[in-house]
Amino acid sequence: MTPHHAELRRRRPVLLLVVVVLALAGCSADTGRRIEQGAAEVRTDQAFYTLPDPVPAGPPGSIVRTEPLPSTMEGSVAWRVLYHTTDQQGTDRVASAVVVAPAGPAPAGGRSVIGWGHPTTGAVARCAPSNGLDPFDLIEGLSQLLHAGYAVAAADYPGLGVEGQSSYLIGVTEAHSVIDAVRAARNLPDAGAGAEVLLWGHSQGGHAALFAGQEVSRYAPELSLRGVAVAAPATELATLLDDHIADASGVTIGSYSYAAYQAVYADQHPGMSLESILTPAGVAATPAMAQLCLFGQYLSLRKIADPLIGKYVAHDPATTEPWATLLRQNTPGAERIGVPVFVAQGESDALVKPAATTQYVSRVCTAGEHVTYKQYPGANHGSIARAAMDDVLPFLAGALQGTPPGSTC
Repeated sequence: MTPHHAELRRRRPVLLLVVVVLALAGCSADTGRRIEQGAAEVRTDQAFYTLPDPVPAGPPGSIVRTEPLPSTMEGSVAWRVLYHTTDQQGTDRVASAVVVAPAGPAPAGGRSVIGWGHPTTGAVARCAPSNGLDPFDLIEGLSQLLHAGYAVAAADYPGLGVEGQSSYLIGVTEAHSVIDAVRAARNLPDAGAGAEVLLWGHSQGGHAALFAGQEVSRYAPELSLRGVAVAAPATELATLLDDHIADASGVTIGSYSYAAYQAVYADQHPGMSLESILTPAGVAATPAMAQLCLFGQYLSLRKIADPLIGKYVAHDPATTEPWATLLRQNTPGAERIGVPVFVAQGESDALVKPAATTQYVSRVCTAGEHVTYKQYPGANHGSIARAAMDDVLPFLAGALQGTPPGSTC
C-alpha cells in the first residue's frame, strides 16, 4: 500500500463523520456541496501527484498539470496545480500548489496575487495542504482575501504533494516554490492574475515568505513585489531550535529540519552527519519522525518524541559545524527585502517565542527595512494569523497603494 492509499483510507472515516455531524447540524447547501466535491477530489489525489515520465521540460512557473477544485467556496474558482520550480542549487523540481481566485472577469491589469506560505504540516509528500480533505483549510484569511479581490497562490513547498527531497526550512527552495506558484497562477488564464504580488505567511510559511521577499527581484524580475506580511515567522532558526530543546515541539521540528538539512547539504559537506549533533536515540528516531505528518499523525509523533525530551540533542547545532553555518544561511534577514513588511506576533506564543521575533525585527530594522511590528495579547501560535487579519488586510491594501502604515523601527 502506498502512502497516498494509506492516507485515503485514514481520511474516509473522518469524512463520513464530518458529513454526519454537519447533516445533524443542518449545514448549508454550499457546505454540503463542498464536502461532496471534496470527497471526489480526495479520490483523485494519487493520480494527480504522480508525475508523467518523462516530465515535460519548462521554465520556473510553467504548468505540468492542473485540475479544477469544485469544492472551493461559493463565488470563487480554484485549481490544484503542478508546476516547475528550482531548488537552492538551481535544480529543476516539480511542486504542487492550490490557486484560488474570485469568480468572474479580472480588472484591467489583472488581480494582485497573494503568495501564501503555510505553517508546518510535515516534511513528506502526503503532508501537503493541497491533498487534504479541505485543500483550502490552511490558507489563513482566504475568504477575506478573495472578498478583497486578490488571487491566491498557495504553494505546498517541494517535497510535499510531489514525492521528492524535503525543503523544510531550506529558505531559497521554499522561496522559489512560493514565487513560482505565483507564476503558475499567472499561467492560468481564468485566474486573472497580474504582476503585482504580495506575500503572506505563517510560521514556516513566514520563513518562506521572508525568503521569497529577498529572492523575488532577481529570481522573478517580471513580478512587482509590493509588501510582505508574516505571522509568528520562523526567523532566528538557532534560537527557535534551542528554545524547544526540552519539549516535544523541539524534537518534532528538529526531526523535520535535521533530516532535511542532512539530505540537502551532506553532499556539499563531507562528513556531515546527524551523529555530530544528536544522541544515538535521536539519530535512530529522526528518520521515522520525519515521515510523519503533524496533522493526522500527531499522536504517533508524540509517541516517538516524548521519550526523547531532554535526550534528543547531544551537541548544540548553533555551535557545531557545518550545522551552525547552514542555520545562519537559512535564517532570513541577511538581505534586504526593500518593500514594507508587517510582522505579527502572539504574546502567548509558546512555539515561536516573542523574544525571537523581536530579535529578528530589531535586526532587519537596523538594516534599514520598513517594518510594522505588532504584538497581540492572548494570541498563541495557532491563533495569531487569524488574530492579525484585521491588520493584515489594510496593510496589504496600503502596500499596494504606496501608503503602508508607518514603520515601528
